[in-house]
Amino acid sequence: MRRGNGVEIPETLEDVCAPDKMAVIVYDMQAGVLGQLDDGPAITERVVRVVEAARRGGYPVIFLRHFFLPKRLMGSFAMRMAMTWQGKDSIDDVVPILQRDTPGFQLVPELQPREGEVVFDKTSMSAFEGTPLASTLRDLGIGSYAIVGVALEIGIAPTVCHSTDLGFVPVVVRDGVGGRDEPGKQRAWEDFEFQGHAIVTDSDSLIPLLEKSS
Repeated sequence: MRRGNGVEIPETLEDVCAPDKMAVIVYDMQAGVLGQLDDGPAITERVVRVVEAARRGGYPVIFLRHFFLPKRLMGSFAMRMAMTWQGKDSIDDVVPILQRDTPGFQLVPELQPREGEVVFDKTSMSAFEGTPLASTLRDLGIGSYAIVGVALEIGIAPTVCHSTDLGFVPVVVRDGVGGRDEPGKQRAWEDFEFQGHAIVTDSDSLIPLLEKSS
């Protein structure tokens, strides 16, 4: 840990791993998302390991869920994105997905929040847009977070980039995040390396540090 200008400047994973410094964010581990991934069960297993270690270490755990607006509330951008993602040429052919209170919207059974944990629902890709996530972390005096979940190239990468603009230090667990588009995932890893803002680690390195706090 470096010190200067009256503040502590974390440099390593060890510098941020403490329950009063870091939270664990579980991004969009929903049935309707994981069902689209061939390695969904493997990703789920690795995320569970990280979450259980965070619980044993007394870390704050926050879950995110994504839902898309009903068609009546889709504006220009939302409709354009839906048409692009679904490969539709007409708005009449767009089918809203991940609607609230549908089976696909729910978190997978292995990752249900416990007492003292919370779920924030969102309609944006960044977990810090339109949710109380930033204010919750700041109110706890937390300046860092470790993120696991899916999908890296769609939502986790925008979350990481947005959070650094807000002054947070992200820790991305390489084997605890998944996705479907391999070139998109590779671009995300390359961008993290180029920007240099995120700490990239793996679950075998992170879990002992999480449990050390217990």
